[in-house]
Order: sequence, then structure tokens, then C-alpha cells
Amino acid sequence: SCCREHFCRIWGICSLCSGTSEEVAPPLQHNFMIPKKEINVVSDMAKWKRSQAYADYMGFILTLNEGVRGKKLTCEYKVSEPIEKLVALLNTLDRWIDETPPVDQPSRFGNKAFRTWYAKLDQEAEKLVATVIPKHLADAAPEVAVYLKESVGNSTRIDYGTGHEAAFAAFLCCLCKIGVLRVDDQMAIVFKVFNRYLEVMRKLQKTYRMEPAGSQGVWGLDDFQFLPFIWGSSQLIDHPNLEPRHFVDEKVVNENHKDFMFLECILFITEMKTGPFAEHSNQLWNISAVPSWSKVNQGLIRMYKAECLEKFPVIQHFKFGSLLPIQPVTS
Repeated sequence: SCCREHFCRIWGICSLCSGTSEEVAPPLQHNFMIPKKEINVVSDMAKWKRSQAYADYMGFILTLNEGVRGKKLTCEYKVSEPIEKLVALLNTLDRWIDETPPVDQPSRFGNKAFRTWYAKLDQEAEKLVATVIPKHLADAAPEVAVYLKESVGNSTRIDYGTGHEAAFAAFLCCLCKIGVLRVDDQMAIVFKVFNRYLEVMRKLQKTYRMEPAGSQGVWGLDDFQFLPFIWGSSQLIDHPNLEPRHFVDEKVVNENHKDFMFLECILFITEMKTGPFAEHSNQLWNISAVPSWSKVNQGLIRMYKAECLEKFPVIQHFKFGSLLPIQPVTS
């Protein structure tokens, strides 16, 4: 994929795809900026698809997709200091949920205590990011922190969706671009950091009864997430026993969910929804008929582009700065 090869260059690597790496430090003189919205009308979507930000973001997603291919969540991988610091950051967000219980209110969904929780993140985000990045990159904290704040849901509507998830992936992408996360962190980025992020987001969704943002209902893949289905299907490619038809089997999910992100997502859906799986998750039910995990993975990447990255209601909220610029991609 040209997007993935493009990101290999961004990460400062000769050829990630061939397994060799020459890491480079980020430029010392860089003008960081506070990211802002650039997609204001539907016709602006063309700018997004041509942008450096789109190429870098999609390259990042595809690079990680290759990095976790055929690997279990429970396998051994390198855990660097920045990875540990990111997990600590997410643990802090988790602790704040415990410290901010839901309030009694007449409406069942959208508990207003989420706004109190979010106000704390809004206030502390730059300090949290500063704990992850080295002092010589301190100027990057305000820019990178914007993506962290965007990644947990909307405090006005008390909702969460794939646009917020994309902001967290953009947050991690920025940390790669400034050299905090390295090539050999790939598996830990997905298995340790992103997986912990998912746990915290699920807790937020359950605790504050958050609404799905821009949900397509029964026609959508999932109310809240998309990326763990992509990376999770990559984990299952060439699995000797588990085929796509197996993920609708409750016993298979219960026995294997700790190893595979995809099955963890299925478990969460079945815990949150009642009734026949084919009715409440029709798109996933259809996917279970696909013959191989590699075809599932390819199809989900296409679907992600079409249903998330190319949808104005999702991308109008994306923010662009110096690390993920709106400017057209340079060859």
C-alpha cells in the first residue's frame, strides 16, 4: 500500500515493510501549532483526501495493521518507557471515572457527570501529555494534547463514536512523528496502549451511558469503535482453527477473547445488547460469512475509508496542525 510506504518514510525508517530500520530524530526547529478544524463544508472533503494528514493517518493505520498480523494480544513484545507512560496516562483517566460517579438525573442516557470528568481532562491534558514526551519536545505538548482531548467523546452531546477513536489514533500518530514512539513499539501501540484506551472508553460508555455519535444503527459495524475490528481481524489472519464464521459462536468468543481484539469487541457487544446477534449487529453477522480473515481485513479497511474517513459528519470535527497538516501530500 502506498499509504503505508509513505508512513514508513514519515516515521524515519528506510523500509519498515522489509524489516530494516534507520530511526531519525525529529527536526530540532519545528513550529508546532494548535490544531484546528479545516473541513467546514462537504466540498472541503476533497482537501482532506489529498492532504498530508490523510496520507500519514492512513499509513499509520496500515503500518500497525501489518505489525499485529497473526499475533496474539498475550504474545511477548517490547514495552518501552513511553509505552508505559501512555498506559499510566490512561490509568489516570480510568481513576478519574471512579472519582466522578454518575449523577441522578431524569434522562437515562448522557449522564451529566461526564462533563465534570471531561472538564478535568480539558484542564490537565497538556500536563498529562508532558509526562509522556521528553523535555526537549515540550513545545509539542499543546498540539498533541488537542488530539487526546478530542479522543474521549463530546462533552456537550455526551456522545462518542469513530471520529473520537480516530482522534486517539491521530494522537498516537503524532507521538510517532515526533519520535516518542518508535518502529519497534508497533505491537505495544496496539496491544498495550490502544487496548487500554478501549477499556477506558468502554468504561466511560457504560458509566455515563454515552450516546453513539453519528451511529448508523443496525447498518453500522459497531456503535462506538472501528479500528479494533481492523487490527483484530489482522491478528486472526492464517489462524489454524478460528475462521470468521466462529466469531458468532459464544463458546469460541469466551475461550479466545483475551487473545484477540476482534473477539473482545464481540464479547462487549453481546454484553451490551440483547436479542439475536443477526438482528442487533447485522453488518458483523454478514462479515461472519466471509471465507477468510485476510478478506475480512481488506474489506474492513475499505469500509473504514468509505464509512468513517470519507463521511463529512465524522471528518468535519478532525483537527489539523503542523504534525497532521491539511496541505496536499508531498511526493
